[in-house]
This record gives sequence, C-alpha cells and structure tokens, in this order.
Amino acid sequence: MKTVIVIPAHYGSSRLPGKPLADIVGKPMIQHVYERASAVGNVDAVWVATDDQRVMDCVAGFGGNAVMTSPDHVSGTDRLVEVMQQVEADLYINVQGDEPLIRSGDLERLAATMQDVGPDVHVGTLCHPISHEEAQSPNSVKVMLKENGDALYFSRSPIPFPREPAEASFLKHVGVYAYRRDVLERYGRLASPMLERSEVLEQLRLLYAGMTIRAVEVEPTGPGVDTPECLERVRARFLGQEYAPADPLANVKLVIADVDGILTDGRLHYTEAGETTKTFHVRDGLGIKMLMACGVQVALLSGRDSPSLRKRAADLGIRHVLYGVKDKAEACRLLQEQAAVTKEQTVCLGDDSIDLPAFGACGLSFTVNDAPEYIASAATGVLPVSGGAGALRYLSDKILEAQGKADVFQSVEGYSRVMHSMAQ
Repeated sequence: MKTVIVIPAHYGSSRLPGKPLADIVGKPMIQHVYERASAVGNVDAVWVATDDQRVMDCVAGFGGNAVMTSPDHVSGTDRLVEVMQQVEADLYINVQGDEPLIRSGDLERLAATMQDVGPDVHVGTLCHPISHEEAQSPNSVKVMLKENGDALYFSRSPIPFPREPAEASFLKHVGVYAYRRDVLERYGRLASPMLERSEVLEQLRLLYAGMTIRAVEVEPTGPGVDTPECLERVRARFLGQEYAPADPLANVKLVIADVDGILTDGRLHYTEAGETTKTFHVRDGLGIKMLMACGVQVALLSGRDSPSLRKRAADLGIRHVLYGVKDKAEACRLLQEQAAVTKEQTVCLGDDSIDLPAFGACGLSFTVNDAPEYIASAATGVLPVSGGAGALRYLSDKILEAQGKADVFQSVEGYSRVMHSMAQ
C-alpha cells in the first residue's frame, strides 16, 4: 500500500499570518513538521501542500517536496483532495503544518494500523486522554470510541456527559487523519450534515455518511500553534523551558470604571432636599492616583450624574469623565480616542447589564464578586472584592505588579516618589 504524508500549510492565518514560516529555534515551523514526518519509516513520501509561493520556496530551500494548491479551500481535507490529483497513493496521511511537536512514532502507528486493517476501516486518526477540566473547553474536540477503537462520535461538548463524574473519562481528538484514496474521491460529493455545521467538525461528515473512523490512542501530544501565545509556548518546549505567559495587564494604558456598584456599593441616599449622596472607598482613590502617577490613565463612566460624583472626580483629578451615559460602548470608544489608546490597551470595570456593551468595547473586562452571575460570565475576570469595598484598588495593584511598578505601593522608597501627588 503506497502511503504518503501530506502537510497542508496555509500562509494567510488570521490569528498568526505567515504561520508556516514562523521561526522556532532557528528553523521555520514547516521544516520541523516536515522533518518529523520524514522520520516515519513506513511511508513512501512526504509532501507540503500550500497556497503561497513563499512556503514553496522555503520547502525547496531545505530540500523538501511541495505542491501548489488553490487558496480557496475551506479545510485541510479539501486541500488534500486537490493534492490527490497530483500525488499518487493508496493512503494519504494529513498532518497539519502547525503541529511542530507531532511525534514520528505516533504517525508510524497510525500508518501501520491503516495498512494492516481491511478496507472497511475508511479513515484513521489519533486521540489521547485529557482531564475533566480540559474536557470542558469547546476548543478541545472530544471523541467517544467503541470497544474496537472505532469512533462513535466527535464533539466540542464533554462526551460522555459526566452525570457520575467518578465514572467518566475523556479522550481528546488529535487532528491527524489517514484517508484511503476512495474516501477522498467521495469526500467532495458528501453532503455537509447539520452535525458538521453545528459543531464545525468536518469528520462528522464522514461519520454521517456511514464511514468507519478508527482512532489510535497515543500519549498526550504537545500543543499546536494557533496564536502568537501558542508559538511562544512551543518555542519554550523546544528549548526545554517552562512557559510563562505574559500578563495581559502589562499592556493596560487606560482603566475605565463604572461608578455605582464599583466605586460605591450601588446604594443611593436621598437627602431631604432630593440630592443623592454616595459612599466612596478611600483605597480606590489612592489606587486611582497611583495608576495615574505611573502613566496609566483612569476614566469614569456613569449612567447617572450627581454633584457628589462630580466632586469625587474633581478631588482625584480625573479628567476623563462621562456622565449620564446610555451607550457605554460608544462612550468607551470616545474615551479611548481621547486617551490615545487602543481597545487592547483598555480595561473596563462594571457590574450590571448597562456595562455589557462596555465590556465588548474593551480588551479586558472585570467585575466585582457581588455582581450577578450573567455579568460575571461575560467578564474577563471576577475580582475577589465587592463593589464599594476597594475593588478598583485591588485591580490597580494587579496592574502595577504586571507592569513592574509594585514598589509604588509596597515600599517606602517607591511610595515616596509619588506621595506628593497622592489623594484619597
């Protein structure tokens, strides 16, 4: 059985443009994948299938085989169907070009399985055990198997549903496929069923058509490369180092805070004259001043207007304040323009439905621990502090820690540098 490995390598990734050529310890990523595929002993050839001349030139530069394909394919399988017209084989193993940690031994086991079983097994793939926690992520595709290793179903949901958690175990699908030629010849004629469209998993098209997919269980695999953060994680693995992800708060240049429910506990007190009074926490005031002293701008965004709020903003020297706001998303964009920062450099604090549009207009969003669950689920994170109890100060400390300026609130020397501009 003539077997070839085909490595689809799409250049124009939306999350990481030029991904196949990304450098990993002195080699382009596509070369790492190609070399691991070439070390598989029971295949006849390895080919890269790309849609860009730069990848073609790169592969030629390290002595590999490459074929140019259409840029219009929606999946790696579609690209493989086109390759089949130019590269003759009985079995095609599709290895993604963004898997530089793929193990040659796993590919060899997959090829051997498909070479040994009968034609009733149409497709082969890989899987490995994962934790209950990882199984909750829709980005980890799960697979359920029969006793003989054939796939029952693939899903982004946890399968099986862990009604009895102690009894449940989960397998993650690894997106490597071994296709018989006749399967690829049929693939383009198969209807895309509701299951595929709903889960956005192309292998469900094959199951729906009655094909058998045999899964080979392997040890947990290294991460693939989808984003710049994934790339840094893989680079660290190659160097034998622990990966320490960058703190997103390190890039914050603007903090936009709601008032009622964040700087206050949300309660309004009416005087006999009909004026409202609010209770502010002095720690929030000091946190705001520390942020501003360290170059992080602070803005207040309120759905209400009152003399007490205006006085508080004036006492703290906050220049960017908008009162009586109805559309908080548009208000956030206006504040970002005034502060000359981007969405990604902005963090928003809010605690109720009126703040949800602001969450979407900012790169990061946080709420307090007494906010409703539906607000907490929409935010990037939940602060372990209630509204009016120093929530903004807590976030201020975290921002300054991430930006290497924690001495401002942790040491005498650091605080001394800014104390003359401080206020509570």
